[in-house]
Amino acid sequence: MSEWLVLTLAMAAACAVVLTIMVINHRRIPVDDDPSETPDVIEYMTMMIGVVYAIVLGLAIAGVWEARSAAQETVRQEAQALHEIKERVQVYPVAVRERIRGDVDAYASFVVSHEFPYMAEHSSLDPRGTQLLEKVRRSVSDYQPANDFEGEAYQPLVDQVTVVDDARGARGQNAGETMPGVVWFGLIIGALVTVGLIFTLQIRRTGKELLLAGLFSALIAFLLFLIWDFDAPFGRGMAATAGPFTDLFPHLTG
Repeated sequence: MSEWLVLTLAMAAACAVVLTIMVINHRRIPVDDDPSETPDVIEYMTMMIGVVYAIVLGLAIAGVWEARSAAQETVRQEAQALHEIKERVQVYPVAVRERIRGDVDAYASFVVSHEFPYMAEHSSLDPRGTQLLEKVRRSVSDYQPANDFEGEAYQPLVDQVTVVDDARGARGQNAGETMPGVVWFGLIIGALVTVGLIFTLQIRRTGKELLLAGLFSALIAFLLFLIWDFDAPFGRGMAATAGPFTDLFPHLTG
C-alpha cells in the first residue's frame, strides 16, 4: 500500500472519529446547556497540554529529520571516499590500477542496486557488501609500492578505505528505526489526550467548529505520519537515497 494512501486514510479516519464523537456528544447535551460555562481551569489546562504536546512533536520531528540528514551524509562520505580511491590509484601500474578500480566499481554497483533495497526490507546491511568492501581493502593494502611516488599515495589510499568502512558502519547503524518505542507510546497517548480535550470545551455542531475539529485531528495525524516516515532513514518514502553513488559513479547506472 502506498504511504501517501496510508496518510490519507489515517487523516480521514482521525477526522471521522472526532466528528462522530462530536455529533454523538452533541445529542447528549441538554437544550438549555450554556457552553460559556466551561470552567476557566479547563480552558487553561487544555491550552497548556496543547502547547506541551506541540513542543514534544517539534522535538520528535527535529530528531528524526536530523537522523535522516546524518544518514544521507554518511552515504555521501562513503561515495566520496570510494571516488577518491579510484582517482588516487592513477599513480599505480595499469594492472593494479584497473584491479582496484574494478573492485571499487563492483562494490559501488552492489550498494546501489542491491544493498539499498536490502536495507529498506531488512533494516540491516547485506553481508555480501561487507565481502566486496573487504576485497577492496585487500586490493589496496596488499600492494607493495614500487617507488617513493607510489609510496606517498599508499597511506592516503588506506585511509580512504577506512573512511568507507566507517561510513558503511554508520549506514548500517541507521538502517533501522531510530525512534525508541517508549517515545512512540508518549506521542500516541499525547495525541489521544490532546484531541480528546476538544470535547471538554463544549463545542457545538456548527460548520465552523466541525471544520476546525476535523482539521486539528487531521493535522495531528499528519505530523505523526511525518515522524513515522522519517523514523527509518533508509526504509520509507522520504528516506536517504543512493544519489551520491549515482552522481560519482554514473557509468554504473547508465
